[in-house]
Amino acid sequence: MFEAYYGFEKTPFARSIAPGALYNSAQHQELLARLVYMVRDRGFALITGEIGSGKSTAVRALAASLDPARHHLLYVAQSGLTPRHLYRELCRQMSIEPAFLAADARRQLMAALWDSVHKLQRQPVVVIDEAHLLSAPLLEEVRFFFNHQMDSASPMALCLVGQAELRQRLRLQTFAAIAQRITMRYHLTGMPEPETRAYIEHHLSVAGVKHPLFSDDAARLIHQYSKGIPRQINNLCTAALLAGFAEQRRVIDESTVKQALMEFQDAVSD
Repeated sequence: MFEAYYGFEKTPFARSIAPGALYNSAQHQELLARLVYMVRDRGFALITGEIGSGKSTAVRALAASLDPARHHLLYVAQSGLTPRHLYRELCRQMSIEPAFLAADARRQLMAALWDSVHKLQRQPVVVIDEAHLLSAPLLEEVRFFFNHQMDSASPMALCLVGQAELRQRLRLQTFAAIAQRITMRYHLTGMPEPETRAYIEHHLSVAGVKHPLFSDDAARLIHQYSKGIPRQINNLCTAALLAGFAEQRRVIDESTVKQALMEFQDAVSD
């Protein structure tokens, strides 16, 4: 649709963007540096942020930075997890047939993780996404899992990723034991206005358009509405491009963005 009209080589602001083409905001650069250190130290990280703030982007950047010969990434993102489901899924990702019972599967998994470290020289990196959906018993199980041998070293780096409510939950006294085990915390927020503009220009460039397509006023309004949250920026920019194409406008100005916002509000009211 609008791609040919504006001269794009591919659809801009798409979630399918390659890891190497992701926009590296100041926050994401800092977060990746901390995660790399956490992995090296076999630590326990907590990444939180609002919906669409770039948590999955951070995980993708971490995965891209890991050397497959030296690291084994295990990724879980399922709602309604139980300890048995968690251990069996991780066992499968370690290429072992899991036992039926949770306790047996946990023992299998821990043995496989240590074998990976000592025999294969591959450090496991476990990422549990959507961790705000974990039940209280499962959060406790995660603590036992990471701290399997009391205060001795862990065979893995562990990262919990979830929405902002997870950070609030872990401040409760109920979860003091697991909170004390966390060695690195990072909360993603919206980008400042200059970075929102740079983010828009980056995605346009990745899609093949090097010239300015959004006016300064348009970019400013997009930032005000999105509060610098990447997913909101993507959605609004796409809606503005569709509106601009419908009106045959070569530049996306403030009025085009306002039209897109009206369509957003109409969709919400419906």
